[in-house]
Amino acid sequence: MKALLWIVLCAAIVANVALNLMEDNGLHIALSVVSGLVVLASGAGLWMLRREARP
Repeated sequence: MKALLWIVLCAAIVANVALNLMEDNGLHIALSVVSGLVVLASGAGLWMLRREARP
């Protein structure tokens, strides 16, 4: 599960960077919002699945 979330996170970040090369139009804004939401969701999922460090 964690590996899948890492792959999704990396793919969404790459997609967000690639979207910056597009022209500014409605599609660009919509895809950028979706990419940002995917980054936030996968980051939150990874944060929830983390293991606490035990001293």
